[in-house]
Formats: sequence, C-alpha cells, structure tokens
Amino acid sequence: MSTHKILVIDDSKVIRMRVKDMLPEGNFDVIEAKDGLEGFNLIRTELPNLIMLDFLLPKMSGWVVYQEIQKQLKFRSNPLVLMSGRKEEVTDKLTEPFEYFSFVEKPFDREQLVNAIRDAMMKAKKQPQSSPSRDAAKNPVDSGYGDITALTSEIELLRDKVAKLEKESESMKKQFNQLVSFIKQKISS
Repeated sequence: MSTHKILVIDDSKVIRMRVKDMLPEGNFDVIEAKDGLEGFNLIRTELPNLIMLDFLLPKMSGWVVYQEIQKQLKFRSNPLVLMSGRKEEVTDKLTEPFEYFSFVEKPFDREQLVNAIRDAMMKAKKQPQSSPSRDAAKNPVDSGYGDITALTSEIELLRDKVAKLEKESESMKKQFNQLVSFIKQKISS
C-alpha cells in the first residue's frame, strides 16, 4: 500500500511518464492529470503529499491552480514543485526567490527533480499557518465571494506592467525620432 501520493499535473504525457520514472524508489502512488482543471479536482479529492505542477496548462492554467491552492489553508502547506520550459512565464507572475515552492525548468534530469522535491518539502514547512477565522476577520468580503486579495494583487501586477510598457514606449519613441532625424540629416547632405 502506498503511503505518499504524488500528483503530476502536466499536459505532456511524456513529462508525466518521465517524472514517474525519475522518482526515487519508495512507497509512492503517482497520480496524473493532463490539464489544470483535472489537476485541481484531484488536489481536492486525493489530497496529495506532493504536487508537481506545470505552469502552462489547458482548461485552467498552472498560475490559476497555484492561486487556488494558496486560497485554501489545507492545501497551502503541500509541497509544490512548479515546472515550466519558460521560467520567464513564472517570474512574470511570481518573483524570485520562490519562498514557498520549488521551481524546476524543463527539460530536467533526475538529480534536478529530486533536488526540487527536497527543496519544495523544506519550503512547505515555512508556509505561514493561519486560522481560517483570522483570515476571514482580516478580509470578511473574501470569505464568500472569491479572493479579493488575489484580484487586487493581480491588478497591481497589471498596473506595474502597464507602467513598464509606457516607459518602454517612450524610450522607443525617442529612439524612433532620433532615427528619423538621422535619416533626414543623411538625405539632406
């Protein structure tokens, strides 16, 4: 009988099989999900001891699954390994250093996987534990109508991105004007 459940959520069957094959020998029951929605449902029903989550998934992205995990106290302390072939997709939404989960970039080898799992287990112990009643008292609106805090932080991230894009746009306008002036100067000489 398996003592530990490991949930691997990835839309690539190859990655799911590879993770399964790379896991160290032991009492593991590996559960697989091919999209974020199926994965999140399995998190709720199977209560895995470790979650391996691809960041880019169909039906429900890994980012949304991550946010849903963070909303629920009973899932927050699960060791979590985020996987992605594009680290910048993760760092656009979650800044480094990653405090409560581990990250492994695809493709990865067995040693990288085992190190990521070890790291995730240590980081899961650091996850702040708070009582649901205290969380509801801090933000009573959140308790029944979705996670306002997550939406607020996402809005802040979007505002930061807009500000960054505006700066880049201004810089590009200046460069364009310089280029036009240079071309005009060359044509007139």
